[in-house]
Amino acid sequence: MDEPRDDMTPFEAVNWFFHRAADRVGLDDQTRAVLAGTYREIRVQVALRRDDGSVQTVYGYRVQHNGARGPYKGGVRFHPEADLEEVRALASLMTWKTAVVELPFGGAKGGVQVDPKQLSLPELERLTRRYMSQVSYVVGVNRDIMAPDVNTNAQTMAWMMDAYGQRKGHTPGIVTGKPVELGGSLGREAATGRGVVMVTNEMVAAAGKSPEQMTMAIQGFGNVGSWTARVGAADGYKVVAVSDVNGGIYAAHGLPVADLLQHIEETGTVVGYPGCDALTNEELLELDVDVLVPAALGGVITKANADAIKARWVVEGANHPVTPAADGVLAGNGITVVPDILANAGGVTVSYFEWTQNIQQFAWDEERVNTELGKVMREAVRQVRDRSVADGTSLRDAAFSIAVERVAQAAHLRGYV
Repeated sequence: MDEPRDDMTPFEAVNWFFHRAADRVGLDDQTRAVLAGTYREIRVQVALRRDDGSVQTVYGYRVQHNGARGPYKGGVRFHPEADLEEVRALASLMTWKTAVVELPFGGAKGGVQVDPKQLSLPELERLTRRYMSQVSYVVGVNRDIMAPDVNTNAQTMAWMMDAYGQRKGHTPGIVTGKPVELGGSLGREAATGRGVVMVTNEMVAAAGKSPEQMTMAIQGFGNVGSWTARVGAADGYKVVAVSDVNGGIYAAHGLPVADLLQHIEETGTVVGYPGCDALTNEELLELDVDVLVPAALGGVITKANADAIKARWVVEGANHPVTPAADGVLAGNGITVVPDILANAGGVTVSYFEWTQNIQQFAWDEERVNTELGKVMREAVRQVRDRSVADGTSLRDAAFSIAVERVAQAAHLRGYV
């Protein structure tokens, strides 16, 4: 394979890891061609009626990468950079992620190229409903199930569920991550961050350490980052630095996460929390900590800054935060990267639990949700670590090898190739 470049598009970067896995597992050319591409891509025009009566035209996407192992599954993000190439990459990652944790799903993703911070709540609702209406022809409880992602949440899912239901009847299973009052699952909001911590616990324990001995820095303090901080602190990690889009804060003695959350509730940002040093998002990545969790957007650790990373473990809370070129540098420096398709799979795992609860019309309590999540995450970590040792590869290479083999087998059994 050619050497990876930092100027790869997101989809090229994900496929670089896929092709490396395909080489390792001896995938035939026909199957490789099928799994490297996407099954369906749609681009929709979303006419947004603004509060002043004007109409703004934005574009949305839904990409279905592969459905050999089950219905397509993937979130929807509202972000100016959520273009087709980014959504393709995220859909592909979902295919491999659901395979790694053995969920009966394929991979999909959605996006609308818009900055939701520039919209009022009524505008955001109109945008959400219009987008769902435009893509409703290719989604369904047994076809493609949506979920929250960057800049979307339980309220967004409630609007989507209602918009779909106006056409198809009450269909709570069409989305996951929705409010509990509308059929959402207890534990879903915290699931991705909780899964990040569960995976980290397994890695730390395998090294003969305990969370109380570990310092942690978290880039990004949205849903994933904030819950990683909450659950991590409860498990004993010393969270010394966090950041959001406005900047970051650092305290060598550790941050009181509960008080910090109250500060964010009052000010809307981590910046300005008393008794801390200010730092940039870039500086946070280079802190001398045991565990670094990039939990914001993709491509933040590149070949340009990889040599400056000092953490012992990089646990990918975000999707593709480490470029292929940087991945090799980190490995060469003895840094263990826990890949996104394993580390942040807690969200889609509890989404699966929510989907099954909707189908059965039977709700689980939160203890059961978290217990079952722990079983899934621990088993996935065990399988990936064992494969890494057996093959003499990184955790990322091991995870991709497992995922590619599982998806390829399903495609062959179905007769796709």
